[in-house]
Amino acid sequence: MNNICFVTGNKNKLREVQKLLLSHNLLSLEDLDFSDDIPETEDTIEGNAFLKADHIHKKFGVSCFSDDTGLFIESLDGQPGVMSARFAGSNCNSEDNISLVLEMLSGIENRKAFFRTVICLIVNGKVNYFHGEVKGQISKEKAGDKGFGYDPIFIPDGFDKTFSEFTLDKKNELSHRALAVNKLVNFLNGYE
Repeated sequence: MNNICFVTGNKNKLREVQKLLLSHNLLSLEDLDFSDDIPETEDTIEGNAFLKADHIHKKFGVSCFSDDTGLFIESLDGQPGVMSARFAGSNCNSEDNISLVLEMLSGIENRKAFFRTVICLIVNGKVNYFHGEVKGQISKEKAGDKGFGYDPIFIPDGFDKTFSEFTLDKKNELSHRALAVNKLVNFLNGYE
């Protein structure tokens, strides 16, 4: 099983994972000629990761995995959480989401947060989950021009800069997605 599809329309995520998953031929949705939207209707990131992987596995019969990631902010009762990608509305973008978070945290001292990624892998009809989590703080303003999503406002614990100020290689050493992908890679090595 060397061909495996990463169920994502996000080219940044695809690039990140390609650098980590070197032992397998990583297929994109583009490679499968699939461009439909897969609605994320579950109320957990695990549920949404499963929905996407299950859809592609059933449609194409390929081994595949999908991830879902949430940013959980302590003083916002865990928001944006499962709604991270569409926090500012259904047609929002990352800038809109970041602006809303910074506005909601205005004047709030507790800026503790964590990123959690869940990967759902489906191989031969068997489902496995892999988790990664990174704790940190939300900055008071955006910084950096690398990364995507909430990266410009997330400072991981032990550092004084945002994920957007890290090189891709450095981010891949410690990000929530990298932690989950590394568990996935270790698992997939058993299939070689």
